[in-house]
Amino acid sequence: MNKLSYIFNSGKNPKWLYFLRSYLIYFSPKFIARRRLKSILAKAKKRSDWDYICERVEYYNKLSGHVALPANAMTIGEHTLKNNKSSSVYFFDSYEFLRYFPTHYKWLSEFGDVTWVPKYPSLVKSRPIDGDNANSVVLKLDKVRHFIFVDDRRLFAEKEDKAIFRGKVSGKAIRQEFMTQFFGHPRIDVGAIEKNPPKPEWKAGKMTIQEHLNFRYILALEGNDVASNLKWVMSSNSIAVMPRPNYETWFMEGKLLPNYHYIEVKEDFSDLEEKLDYYSSHIVEAEAIIAHAHEWVEQFKDKEREEIIALLVLEKYFSICDN
Repeated sequence: MNKLSYIFNSGKNPKWLYFLRSYLIYFSPKFIARRRLKSILAKAKKRSDWDYICERVEYYNKLSGHVALPANAMTIGEHTLKNNKSSSVYFFDSYEFLRYFPTHYKWLSEFGDVTWVPKYPSLVKSRPIDGDNANSVVLKLDKVRHFIFVDDRRLFAEKEDKAIFRGKVSGKAIRQEFMTQFFGHPRIDVGAIEKNPPKPEWKAGKMTIQEHLNFRYILALEGNDVASNLKWVMSSNSIAVMPRPNYETWFMEGKLLPNYHYIEVKEDFSDLEEKLDYYSSHIVEAEAIIAHAHEWVEQFKDKEREEIIALLVLEKYFSICDN
């Protein structure tokens, strides 16, 4: 019964609705999108938030000058369901915006949980925050999994004064370290949700997003790349707790301020209990972090603006990458 409850009430975006919309976009006439591009971008320049839009575009796409792509770069015309039999979310999320551009334009991608910088400019979901990451051009990919926001009506002070973590831990060093330290801790409810975790006693059932929101603090720990729960945690009245992130996505994790948008803890978690004690006795400061997190999340809710930014990121990519 718990498994059935989770399937229908997990709080995650319904995949069937995502794929229905994606197939409708895919089978709509391509020439309509290409005709609309100039009009969309011309109107964008007249928006009151144009400077903000440009700032976002430059953050996602740091390329400059002129770059010649290698011979194996694919064309937009080759980006079809026939050539992408898996019909993955990465295919549909990239196609949604690539369809606005001429089919002969060439491009490269690194789809999946990317923690490295490609040799050539490539469209990615995630990239390292530090160092020269210009070849990693960020698009809003795998958004059905990563971009979830919640309507949390329960106040921080009303929630259980504990921290919660549920996630897969196998092969994820920082999560295993966390589990090793805090499994069985009376104030920190932790559990691994995979079928065969590194230690059998770590195994725990999955929890819905709403069940997570009963707790004041939610651990947002990087796994293969970013912490996928960070977006919905920051939209809630609980607080994300995490070490400073190493990777970022369209959510611009690299621009988040510690102890302003989230509670920062050391990579070895040695100050975790101290931080929880502090914010539980300084409710006003905790609520300020929640307010700042909500402000951050709000900027991603304007669908029209998000579309404009994505198109401008691609327009800049194609203008620089030998097209």
